[in-house]
Amino acid sequence: MNDKTLIATRVAQELRPGYLVNLGIGLPTLVAAIVPRDANIFFQSENGIVGMHAIPEEGLEAEDLTDAGGSPISALPGAATFDSAMSFGLIRGGHLDVTVLGGLQVDRLGRLANWMVPGDMVPGMGGAMDLVTGARRVVVAMMHTAKGKPKIVERCTLPLTSQRRVDLIVTELAVIRPSEEGLVLQELAPGVDVASVQRATDAQLIVPADVATMRLDSN
Repeated sequence: MNDKTLIATRVAQELRPGYLVNLGIGLPTLVAAIVPRDANIFFQSENGIVGMHAIPEEGLEAEDLTDAGGSPISALPGAATFDSAMSFGLIRGGHLDVTVLGGLQVDRLGRLANWMVPGDMVPGMGGAMDLVTGARRVVVAMMHTAKGKPKIVERCTLPLTSQRRVDLIVTELAVIRPSEEGLVLQELAPGVDVASVQRATDAQLIVPADVATMRLDSN
């Protein structure tokens, strides 16, 4: 199992039947391939679909059926498509149970930066700010470091997506729960120790006496 699949597999454990779930661009979209088609979990994309699922088999892509990043998706029987006004009504109206988003940085206070790097050309902020504000739970799925530099930091140096504290961070090394006291190390990936996670993390972690091993069973 590669690192990104490990992250997606662990994130899938946070989802329950009946949930309406938004998957952000990139790594979070892998979660749809982990969750069985009959799991009764409804994936939403802000470009206007509920009922999307994993990327179709090669050759079966439809150019009009994509996620918010323009990547091909498939649709489950009964899926619904609609305009952006309806889609953002779901998001801003508090109807999403969970959003799974990628991250550039998360700081000690649990604040996420994921929408731009100053100086880089970006097409726009997309739905990130609405999703972090509107979803009931925010799960960040990301690699623990980028080019050898920690992405979990004492204080974000990139523009914040929201002042809201996210609910969970899942990386290839650990599961971390932001709290009022700081970042709590909740689970370790198989074969990873506490010292390795702390070395890859800029912010100081709160380490309980008993840290569980990451669950990687399928839904």
